[in-house]
Amino acid sequence: MREVVFDGEGQKERYLLTLKELRARNFKRNLPFLILSDKLPEGQVYREFPDGRIELQHVFVSGSKFESKLIQVLVPSDAERVRKEHELF
Repeated sequence: MREVVFDGEGQKERYLLTLKELRARNFKRNLPFLILSDKLPEGQVYREFPDGRIELQHVFVSGSKFESKLIQVLVPSDAERVRKEHELF
């Protein structure tokens, strides 16, 4: 994953606002929100669900489609840490 570089603080604020809006829209539609992290190994992602749980998943290509496999459900304290690291509050 490529690191996002901002020209100024206003640009970072707009970026974070957009992420929060997309997250809220997904939750309103009862869809999970994908959280990418450069701290995870290749192919692993977090998925946050409307009920508040966050799952660590391995995403891979199977034929012509993407599939995922659950690695673990994060305990609430780890889920909060992920949200804070990605400024999703």
